[in-house]
Amino acid sequence: MKKWFVIGFVILLLPIYAQKKVELTLEQAVLEQNRMFGVDKLRMFQWIPGTESYTYMEKVDKTWVLKIASVSNAVAIDLITLNDLNLALNCKLFSFYGLEWKDKNTFYINDGLNFYKYDVTAKKGLKIYSIDENAGDVSFNKVNESVVYTVENNLIYKNSKGERIAITSNSDKNIISGQTYARSEFGIHGGIFVSPKNDLIAFAQKDESEVAEYPLVDITTTPGSLMSTKYPMAGQKSEKPRIGIYSIANGKTVFITPKGKSDDYLTNVSWTPDEKFILIAEVNREQNHMWLNKYDAISGAFVKTLFEETNDKWIEPEHPAFFPSNDKNSFVWISERDGFNNLYYYDIEGVLIKKLTSNKFVVKDIFSSINKGSEIIFSATGDSPLNTMYYGVNLKGTQRLLTKEEGVHSVFISPDEKWFFDEYTNHLTPSLSVMTSMNGKSTNILLESKNKYKEVKMGTSEISTITKADGTILYTRLIKPSNFDPSKKYPVLVYVYGGPHAQMITNSWLDGANLWMFWMAEQGYLVYTLDNRGSGERGFAFESGIHRQLGNIEMEDQLEGVKYLKSLPYVDGNRLAVHGWSFGGFMTTSLMLRQPDVFNVGVAGGPVIDWKWYEVMYGERYMDKPEENLKGYEEASLLNYAKNLKGDLLLIHGTVDDVVVMQHNFAMVKKFVEAGVQMDFFPYPMHKHNVGGKDRVHLMTKVLNYVIENNK
Repeated sequence: MKKWFVIGFVILLLPIYAQKKVELTLEQAVLEQNRMFGVDKLRMFQWIPGTESYTYMEKVDKTWVLKIASVSNAVAIDLITLNDLNLALNCKLFSFYGLEWKDKNTFYINDGLNFYKYDVTAKKGLKIYSIDENAGDVSFNKVNESVVYTVENNLIYKNSKGERIAITSNSDKNIISGQTYARSEFGIHGGIFVSPKNDLIAFAQKDESEVAEYPLVDITTTPGSLMSTKYPMAGQKSEKPRIGIYSIANGKTVFITPKGKSDDYLTNVSWTPDEKFILIAEVNREQNHMWLNKYDAISGAFVKTLFEETNDKWIEPEHPAFFPSNDKNSFVWISERDGFNNLYYYDIEGVLIKKLTSNKFVVKDIFSSINKGSEIIFSATGDSPLNTMYYGVNLKGTQRLLTKEEGVHSVFISPDEKWFFDEYTNHLTPSLSVMTSMNGKSTNILLESKNKYKEVKMGTSEISTITKADGTILYTRLIKPSNFDPSKKYPVLVYVYGGPHAQMITNSWLDGANLWMFWMAEQGYLVYTLDNRGSGERGFAFESGIHRQLGNIEMEDQLEGVKYLKSLPYVDGNRLAVHGWSFGGFMTTSLMLRQPDVFNVGVAGGPVIDWKWYEVMYGERYMDKPEENLKGYEEASLLNYAKNLKGDLLLIHGTVDDVVVMQHNFAMVKKFVEAGVQMDFFPYPMHKHNVGGKDRVHLMTKVLNYVIENNK
């Protein structure tokens, strides 16, 4: 096993008579990781258009202040306090979140319902308009000061004059416009797509009339009442999507429907810069075939299929077409067709001009283009899958690395494209904010975060690797207590997720760990995590072995981690516990029931128990339909293994969970009862898929106390 690095929060060079470090409470560990112990950053960093200046917000004397500085003078001064802004606008904003610069003198800001404009030179502002109190998804456009938003199942447009126009007015609640669909799969994060010149508004619309209602109970009413949600389960009837295009000029809407079956997926919507066309990726229900289609933006008529992609396992486009130049309709497409996300440059007729990158690592996203569209800026893992680095590649395929220090970066490029602001973290760095020239010759440190744990009694975190017999490398993280003694034997809590698109271990402060894990270590535990095959940022081969057999190779890799743990002289191999949530809950329950001699204790939160009860888009991608994969569904169903339980198992579920519905845990409990097997179950009333807010302290107390009390 290769050890990468060790992070220690005990300051080893301090004399032995130094001030005693404070004990971390579990409540602090749960609630204060991003508050009291949050790293110092230039919050809400933004470049001011047409200048070399930038702004960020900082809390000073109990009020937020908008600070301003520049490349040539990084000494920040106060631009305006939140108190003064509220006085000028006659409003009650609680922070500067939502602020967006229009030009060098003016910014917009909103509280979600009320939209304001403020002139920093004149020191005056006004309210542009308000939108409906029950507005949902909101898309504000600073070019023409318009806003598009959802109200219940319909879509509303409000222009700069404040005129309210209903784009849709469906009384049938099954027809939903402007909201995210396909349950936010395929990289979908919203359902409103405004054209570049703001003349047209594309929007997602879904027909859920054939989707089954799933019952959730509201216990806050007398008597309790029903809160139904549409939940398309694997193999069942799904939603039917289409894309609407609304013309602001004539007030008319045309619709685009799937060219294949009515329940195919329409995703990755993008506009050409000239607004003549709209590109939409259509993915079949089986999710093994994708067509990138071009449509006429005015009539909605199909023009042609630009290209297709197929895969025996799955096709999962997650990024819309990116147009590097406002003057051309040529675009960049991110595809995993060669095993890793790479960039492909096409003309608008679908002819491949150039494969821009051929990296053996994952491109995460395209950030922007510079130099008149001749260079693409993108984020990627780079040499280590634990990193998020930024690169540039020109249209000839010449690539350069912008961010030199390894870690997890976030980058913002200046309006003149000469500089970029870079805020990054890594194993040894809480957060560092730097200004770097695009040619890489000059770097200025703007802010270096303090180590907020300097006076806290905490242990260490180690990132290591396991190399399997077939050469597969698995990353692991081991957290030890501050008073670790290698001559002692320690119990271990294995924290697991293990599902697609997730990565638990990163080259960042705390190595991607939750602060409660360090608290648990101080109770005399080792806390261990392994990112198994199937998890994210490692390429298609690493991720796709799970197809049609969820749980199998994931458990195999987790057991490889257990084998390593038991080889360590300071691990008590007879005192192993496992905990995870959602897919991690599925993994926890799988390990407890299908490998019953490994772990003494398991705590599974919101677990998938039987994949036939999970939603269509995710479930069918990885498992196909139940009738197409009888063996896979049967083998993965944990209902079949209830009699195997040997250790102590606690199942937890939010009672109004609309992601992994409670049918999973209820059915599992029923199987335990029928088998005469004792276990424990705890519901969190009126919580959804996870337990947030102050109740999360109760949750983690429940989880960790259960482990400590039973892992003996």
